[in-house]
Amino acid sequence: MPLDYTWRGELAHEEVEALHADGFGHDPVPAAVDDWPGRLRRHSLGWVCARRAGEDGRLVGFVNVAWDGGAHAFLLDTVVASDHRRLGIAARLVAVAEAEARAAGCEWLHVDFEEHLRPFYVDACGFRPTPAGLVPLR
Repeated sequence: MPLDYTWRGELAHEEVEALHADGFGHDPVPAAVDDWPGRLRRHSLGWVCARRAGEDGRLVGFVNVAWDGGAHAFLLDTVVASDHRRLGIAARLVAVAEAEARAAGCEWLHVDFEEHLRPFYVDACGFRPTPAGLVPLR
């Protein structure tokens, strides 16, 4: 099945929220509470959408690239639809995000991940492990 990968592609709140809810195991949040397109435009260098090519154009993958306005970009919300996993979609999303962050002049691409995702980010995507810290706020 061919896919189209687009940088800063058009998306509707409902489709990215449904994908996010599927990938992260929560109920979808309505646009009145949390507007994905607005938030992305305000806070992101860009994002990558993976869509099935053809008539349905279903959103099956997404990654957000936040940044500090300078040298540092950050991967957030890498997600692939549950019925499209293990096909290399996430690795391609990350590769496009890396290329676009580099083209924008960023010097570093950061990602935080849980231990079970180490093989994906380190082995499949080439991230170098580094020490980091985290303070839970909720």
